[in-house]
Amino acid sequence: QVQLVESGGGLVQSGGSLRLSCVGSGFAFSMFTMRWNRQAPGREREVVAVITPTGDHLHYEDFVKGRFTISRDDARNTVYLLMNNLKPEDTAVYYCEVPTLNERGQGTQVTVSS
Repeated sequence: QVQLVESGGGLVQSGGSLRLSCVGSGFAFSMFTMRWNRQAPGREREVVAVITPTGDHLHYEDFVKGRFTISRDDARNTVYLLMNNLKPEDTAVYYCEVPTLNERGQGTQVTVSS
């Protein structure tokens, strides 16, 4: 049974930083591309960042480039999202996903105050 458990969200002031973590289990973590998505109230879910197996390819949506960094530690079955220079428009529930397995965690709330 695939499980993805996100943590690290919270309330932060504009310009602040947070690091999200997602621990995966029930599948061969190191072999899968991992993705962070987010969904703000009243908006559709959107891709934030993607990392391929071994981390040899990274993708960021334009609205987070230069501010967010995705990484993975396969020894810990964990994918991270380091978020710097946070803005109020980054407020959303952030989800960890395994796209090819169509699996998603429960999400972690990130709230950025102005």
